Amino acid sequence: MLTNDTLAQWDRDSFFHPSTHLAEFARGNIAPRVVIGGQGCHITDRDGNRLLDAFAGLYCVNVGYGRTEIADAIADQARELAYYHAYVGHGTEASITLAKMVMDRAPAHMSKVYFGLSGSDANETNIKLIWYYNNILGRPEKKKIISRWRGYHGSGLMTGSLTGLQLFHQKFDLPLAQVLHTEAPYFYRRPDPSMDEAGFVAHCVAELEALIAREGADTIAAFIGEPVLGTGGLVPPPAGYWQAIQAVLKRHDILLVADEVVTGFGRLGTIFGSTHYGLEPDFITIAKGLTSAYAPLSGSIVSDRVWKVLEQGTDENGPIGHGWTYSAHPIGAAAGVANLQLIDKLGMVEAAGRMGAFFNAALREALADHHHVGEVRGEGLLAAVEFVEDRETRRFFDPARKIGPQVAAALLAKGVIARAMPQGDILGFAPPFCLTQAEAEEVVAKTADAVREILG
Repeated sequence: MLTNDTLAQWDRDSFFHPSTHLAEFARGNIAPRVVIGGQGCHITDRDGNRLLDAFAGLYCVNVGYGRTEIADAIADQARELAYYHAYVGHGTEASITLAKMVMDRAPAHMSKVYFGLSGSDANETNIKLIWYYNNILGRPEKKKIISRWRGYHGSGLMTGSLTGLQLFHQKFDLPLAQVLHTEAPYFYRRPDPSMDEAGFVAHCVAELEALIAREGADTIAAFIGEPVLGTGGLVPPPAGYWQAIQAVLKRHDILLVADEVVTGFGRLGTIFGSTHYGLEPDFITIAKGLTSAYAPLSGSIVSDRVWKVLEQGTDENGPIGHGWTYSAHPIGAAAGVANLQLIDKLGMVEAAGRMGAFFNAALREALADHHHVGEVRGEGLLAAVEFVEDRETRRFFDPARKIGPQVAAALLAKGVIARAMPQGDILGFAPPFCLTQAEAEEVVAKTADAVREILG
């Protein structure tokens, strides 16, 4: 089609795409896809392809595509008041209402929510506030942040440093010196195959304790982690992991940041992953599910104990020197209000739990015995299939073979979008909460076909 040919040329000439092989795209070896519409769990492109999106964009279109309730709320807000800032006590009806709705759902010990635009900027906010907090408490040396290998926390300077994936570090001079990394709670990739879950949790705790001992607890401000590892492999933690880790943090007076950009607002079948796993965080990072990506918005939820210190800081130093032009943007806030109302009205949190259990069970039944499938894992509406060359020895494929991307491409050719996750041959799923049983069965059947096509 002429229109597509024109757009493709404009695309190559003008558009800098994130997380893309730039040279291959410029050479025409990566075909652009121009998405023009969506309804429910499906998207449509300009070439007429209708695809079942089993990754909800980037884990974010939780309520599904085409929700007119949210679109109407955005339009109404834009007509009434497209923008006003949130500085020096200003607000809008939408931003104030959404803050109340978020705090009504947050764990009881949380106090306030600061709104930004993306998960990356929310985690940047968290780190700044953590440093401010320790300065106000007279602990200027307590500034290092512990993250985990394979964690994902953003693509900025600090947040890219927190992210524990090689792709986000190489040639960017990251990670920055204030960031430390410890063992990921990735049981399938445990260093000693003879470890059971309890033994592996003890290993993770020992690694964390050793890191704290080397660096000095008086230099470590916080520990950041996703309740379930997301981009690093879609990995639920082993039983007892979070209880054991929190005990270490409390003993050393280290704050906990729960990065709930993926898990917040229902993906695990609970409103927050923190309640799902019994976390008591000092900060909760929210974004994707806050608006189901109908408009950009993120948040940093701070606990009562942190908030009291922030208040003390402004009494001592004047207004807090942090803010974004688009903090609490009214259009994003209006989308958030409509999104959370829709989630409640349609019982989508409970639906995600029920359909997630069905989907994960069906995926395991279809693929767990395949000779090149090492593990099928998941929680709620998150799932992953990890491919290995040899199941018995856990020998992984040569990364150059790109087995995960090959399976994802074969599945896409069958009309289903899944994601080839980085740093491993891992196929990830995170469908919208409106996924039906028939759609779940279609994803599983076509995935099994794609695996057989590539791996026999």
